Amino acid sequence: MQTSGGKPSLNAAQHCVRVRGYINYDLRVDGLWKGWGFRVGAWNVDSLTGRTGEVVQALSDRKAGVACIQETQWKGSGCKFYGAKGQRYKQFWIGGEERLDGVGIFVAEKWVDSVVSV
Repeated sequence: MQTSGGKPSLNAAQHCVRVRGYINYDLRVDGLWKGWGFRVGAWNVDSLTGRTGEVVQALSDRKAGVACIQETQWKGSGCKFYGAKGQRYKQFWIGGEERLDGVGIFVAEKWVDSVVSV
């Protein structure tokens, strides 16, 4: 299976990843315009157990800044870093009392300091 970019996907479910890019322009101190991009993705993973490395790799390949993950099927709540240096994502998650549902947000390392509260 191949993605629209011509690269082979990591698994059959990867075609479900949706990443949108937004370009914002900011005026620098010296009066010149500087563009920066922020990409947001969403993925219904149907169980994140044992797949965090795969998800982080897919998000890193697509240069996503933030990704919302549905159906993690994890208990409790928490946060943790995943990935190699330079491609790390911090995951914030919350799940039910049983492993039937749950959601998570992966935030790229460069945006983690911008998280206000969870």
